[in-house]
Amino acid sequence: MSVVICGSLAFDTIMTFEGRFSEQILPDQLHILNVSFLVPALRREFGGCAGNIAYSLLQLGGSPLPMATVGSDGAEYAARMKAIGISTEFVREVNDAYTAQAMIMTDRDNNQITAFHPGAMMQAHTTQIAARSDIKLGIISPDGRDAMLQHAAQFKAAGIPFVFDPGQGLPMFDGKDLIYFVELASWVTVNDYEAKLLCDRTGLSIAELSCRVEGLIVTLGAEGCEVWINGEKTLVSPVPAREVVDPTGCGDAFRGALLFGLEKGWPLVRCAELGNQVGAHKIAYRGGQNYTLETIKKGL
Repeated sequence: MSVVICGSLAFDTIMTFEGRFSEQILPDQLHILNVSFLVPALRREFGGCAGNIAYSLLQLGGSPLPMATVGSDGAEYAARMKAIGISTEFVREVNDAYTAQAMIMTDRDNNQITAFHPGAMMQAHTTQIAARSDIKLGIISPDGRDAMLQHAAQFKAAGIPFVFDPGQGLPMFDGKDLIYFVELASWVTVNDYEAKLLCDRTGLSIAELSCRVEGLIVTLGAEGCEVWINGEKTLVSPVPAREVVDPTGCGDAFRGALLFGLEKGWPLVRCAELGNQVGAHKIAYRGGQNYTLETIKKGL
């Protein structure tokens, strides 16, 4: 069965700052912030949440169907997806825009500063979701605002359970919008920062929000993750990373594993355990789509 992955396809320009952001940014001077970072290492990767999640799910043996838009410069990305076995059935080209671009700078503590140009992603709402016998579930990951709202409603209308994964798109929505997403979704996944923002905007605690869905996951980076079901929390232990090289795409790798487990009908804690394992594996590789999961796959 297939999984529809709504979100961005983007080109990531990844830069490495060899110092610490905290040593360059003076808290008492934020009102006149004017800083420059020397980045000796720079590379361009295939990225975007939909692309990264689809890649993770494919590596585990799943069948991803990314639903996204690319610009006039997106032919290379579409060709690459086809070459590795990811369907481009729901990938649409917008001729008068660029493919989304993310400029990501990482410091020596793996903190990141990102600038994101949405480009063609802002037309993602023009592609619609409909019920289909081979589609079992989906995910709403960061995308154009209208697309996220409309695709959530379309998933619900089609009877397709989905994960709400607002990510860096969360600040686009007020409390009313976010409760709307939660009420439509079957599961919610956020990182610890997003969890605080979600609670602040909705006026509800994580425990309360978890009672409105089948389950809610809060990822904690190197500390593992929390799985909340009906107001009860289970802490899922982290998996030590072999090497910490690049955190870009680790959250997306986790979500690909989450979708794999959900499609198999696993309990949510088991899905999260696989997510921690895949995320810890991915962090040893540069970029969001340059790793394989053969060893993990064999153990499933």
